[in-house]
Parts: sequence; C-alpha cells; structure tokens
Amino acid sequence: METPANAELADRKDVHYDCPNGHVLTFPFSTEADVPLSWECSCGALALLRDGDRSEIKDQKVQRSHWDMLLERRSIPELEELLDERLELLRAGRIG
Repeated sequence: METPANAELADRKDVHYDCPNGHVLTFPFSTEADVPLSWECSCGALALLRDGDRSEIKDQKVQRSHWDMLLERRSIPELEELLDERLELLRAGRIG
C-alpha cells in the first residue's frame, strides 16, 4: 500500500462556480478532468461555471401530465358523459 506521503498528486486547478443567490463555489479539479458547466449549490440553485462556455440552452419539451394527454383525446363534454355512465353502473352494482 502506498502512503499519502509517497503518492504523487495530479496537477490541479481551482474551478469557480457562481450561484444566482450570490454564493461562490470553489472546487479543485484535475487539469485533465472534464469540468461540468454547472453545479448544484447548497441552497438548491444551479451555479454556473465562471468564465465557462455558455452553450445555447436546447429547447426542452414540457412534460405533459396524464390530464393533458387525456384532453388531447377527449373533450370535456365527452369526459362528463363517460363519468355519468360509469357512475350509473357503479350505483347499479354492476361494477366495483
């Protein structure tokens, strides 16, 4: 086993991230490491790499809920009609 006293450390550089809430994060990275463009701050905000390449943010699809997908297939009057039919069957004891 090598002891830390005999180990050669990789060349390092300090990398700084700026949080939108005013926090500054500093981490040591190897000079050969791929440095991430963003880092999550302890406050929960996304801190961005200082002096880093700001690549254009891609358009992200908005996540649709089950309700959104249902409304793509049925209208509100159709849904009300289906609900009335199902409630009638439930009350009659034919389902459930």
